[in-house]
Amino acid sequence: MTTAPAATTASAPTVTPCRTSAEAPTQTLRSSPDTGLFQAAADELRITQQAVSKRMAALERSLGVPLFVRSARGARLSADGQIFLPHARELVRVAARAAEAVRTSSRPLRIDVLNRRTAPATSLHSFHLANPDAELEVVTLPDADVVKAVADGTIDATFRALRSPRPVNPPLRAARAIDDRHQLLVGPRHPLADATSLRLADLHGHPIWMPGLEAGTEWASYYDDLSATFGLRIDTVGPSFGVEVLLDELAGSADLATLVGEGTRYLWPERYDLRRIPIVDPTPVYPHSIIWRDDNRHPVLLGFLDHLHEQRRNTPPGETWTPTWVR
Repeated sequence: MTTAPAATTASAPTVTPCRTSAEAPTQTLRSSPDTGLFQAAADELRITQQAVSKRMAALERSLGVPLFVRSARGARLSADGQIFLPHARELVRVAARAAEAVRTSSRPLRIDVLNRRTAPATSLHSFHLANPDAELEVVTLPDADVVKAVADGTIDATFRALRSPRPVNPPLRAARAIDDRHQLLVGPRHPLADATSLRLADLHGHPIWMPGLEAGTEWASYYDDLSATFGLRIDTVGPSFGVEVLLDELAGSADLATLVGEGTRYLWPERYDLRRIPIVDPTPVYPHSIIWRDDNRHPVLLGFLDHLHEQRRNTPPGETWTPTWVR
């Protein structure tokens, strides 16, 4: 209803030259074992091999332990070097994050959404229309690692349905942002096609087709609970061939229906004559929460959070339903 950064490869990432005397030895150590030899590390950091050797010698003197075992064939990490290396890598990441913190205004705001048709994407679009100069980058990351992607700064924020009682840990924050109200989508031949609104009890005996609903996902959990609570028949059998095929099937069917969010965008030919019928008393809502870092001071993020708050404040009243596990 309502899609972690790509895994890093074995090769070393590109690193800009060190900028400070404190950072230089640590970043050089980080690069040396990644590339294998001091000369390769020197090439990556765009300094001389002699400079790499001097930095490493200075770091070893400072620590009082040898970080490398040197031989005629080159150098490899010592036992102490292997212990120190993970901490050196973390220091470099922290330094990069500190630099990024003061450069956020110079890059687009990166927001992850499950799908570019869903209500969070619609809210992003409405924010863009109201703020055309605000630079946005909308991404759809695999579900497994999106919270980690927010934590490490790969993205600025994501939307997910969160579980109670404490779904994220500091410095992450989360807030309920969008309650996407459900509608029944049917073709003109469906028995419920002429209804102006429906209660969930009216859906008994009418199959709801949602092909490709992936087991174990947050949205699958939501629809499992909806089905169990109200006795609905939600059919997920069969592969998903995309929204266009689904809409085409609904247009010609006298019994198929599906659930869509009010804020979800679907376009179809006029000849399909599909009907979006509100569900009321209660209205099932999909609970999108936004997750971001509390220390993220990107000016566009602050504006978007205000935009979401104002939208939520203007949500029409009415009885709604969400699963008991929703935050």
